[in-house]
Amino acid sequence: MASLNVGNLGEYLREQRRNAQLSLRQLADAAGVSNPYLSQIERGLRKPSAEVLQQVAKALRISAETLYVRAGILDAERDRDEIETRAVILADPTLNERQKQVLLQIYESFRKENGFEVDLGAGMATDADEPSDPGPRTADGGDAGPQQTAS
Repeated sequence: MASLNVGNLGEYLREQRRNAQLSLRQLADAAGVSNPYLSQIERGLRKPSAEVLQQVAKALRISAETLYVRAGILDAERDRDEIETRAVILADPTLNERQKQVLLQIYESFRKENGFEVDLGAGMATDADEPSDPGPRTADGGDAGPQQTAS
């Protein structure tokens, strides 16, 4: 377990939690994880998934990408520009949450189109398995099902 880069992550999370003036229990509740599990993360005993890190980041109102780097999920040098771009978008006070998410999805689609794809596990839309034309939709936006072709 010595190869896990979770000690640095745990210390950072504890510092962020204290800066937010949250107890361990309050953060665990806000992030939707158990109190003992969050405690183990802070003590460097567990390596959380990208999804858990995203939940914790949202509860702390900090960048999930920062936590991904600290946990060793993202390579800090290779992904620095992407992380900074995402952080600037997420920090923009003139955009609402929906606008930020849409802008991040557009940004990710352009990166993917240019050959740069980062799979963060959970929470990031990668559309790699989605067809470019999903077919007809119903009036409410649902899938109208498979198209019939003449043989």
